[in-house]
Amino acid sequence: MTHPLDTLSLNRYPEDRSGTLVAADAADRYLLQQAVATPSDTPPLVINDSFGALACALHTQAPHSWGDSWLAWQALQDNLLANQLDPAGMHFFNSQTLPTGTYQQVLLRIPKSLALLEQQLYQLRPLLAPGAQVIAGAMLKHLPPSAGDLLAKYIGPYQASLAWKKARLLTATLDPDLTPPAPRQDPRYTLEGTTIELDNFPGVFSRERLDVGTRALLPQLPKDAGNSHIIDLGCGNGALGIMAAWHNPEAQLTFVDESWAAVACAEHNFRQAFGQRPADFRVRDGVQQWDGAPADWILCNPPFHQQQVIGDVIARRLFAGSRRALKPEGCLLVVGNRHLGYHQTLKRNFSRVEQVASHPKFVVLAARL
Repeated sequence: MTHPLDTLSLNRYPEDRSGTLVAADAADRYLLQQAVATPSDTPPLVINDSFGALACALHTQAPHSWGDSWLAWQALQDNLLANQLDPAGMHFFNSQTLPTGTYQQVLLRIPKSLALLEQQLYQLRPLLAPGAQVIAGAMLKHLPPSAGDLLAKYIGPYQASLAWKKARLLTATLDPDLTPPAPRQDPRYTLEGTTIELDNFPGVFSRERLDVGTRALLPQLPKDAGNSHIIDLGCGNGALGIMAAWHNPEAQLTFVDESWAAVACAEHNFRQAFGQRPADFRVRDGVQQWDGAPADWILCNPPFHQQQVIGDVIARRLFAGSRRALKPEGCLLVVGNRHLGYHQTLKRNFSRVEQVASHPKFVVLAARL
């Protein structure tokens, strides 16, 4: 990526071996152009930096970076090292902690989830210095129409830039007289067949209602499995693992997701349902290089996108990792859209793959070693 300050060598994480996807786009470069045009005397804050392009480019300014994705964090670490940049020269804060600075300049990649954007802007406002600017950027095809309304509501008046290489910026200046209300409370719904209620944090999958894929997988979960070790892989709000815990009071549960918000949400919901029952909660790259106890069951409703890019790269990594994390007699239960062809994908890693349930749109597959 060539930008106003330097030229960087950047990779996605996980790496796209097809060579068709890139680690930085025009919205990143547009944000950096604006950052150079309006320099700050204090370290800038970067929010939702997809693969570390913004933080790497601003490295000499000791930027702070704030985000929810472990994969994005790992990409940032890899890209700092690839460009001989000292990782100690910047500070990362995950979504469950607040940045510790007072910021004059904020570069924000507008996320896919408007609920997450609203929460971030609400939490950001008290951290802004007088006259601070929040520069939000996105590719036009991913720019929600209401993003500017949220900037105006929580930060102050904004101006929209001209489009540049199919990207646009929304620049908001802090209005000290605004007193925006807190975002609405997290939506809640009951887990089918139980008395358990699930809260849903901003940005977490299936926030408004239980998604159809998860609903198709729930009846296939193991029952009376004794003290089996069950992993909810890509746990989101924890629905699959919590239902498995409901059916298996002696089971050991592990919840894994690459989103700090998702793991926090799953832990919150598990504690509401089961109090101090032991369980493990991990933010990481699925079960790649798994160092925990091997699993009897892995439950997975894999994502079919990474940020705004649709594809099966993440699903394929989850399946490959599951092979290494399962016991020899273990089973991976997967739900997916029919058109994604997970049956064939799973056969690359498992010797036995069978369809155990079907739905007009989804299939449930059981894969064994």
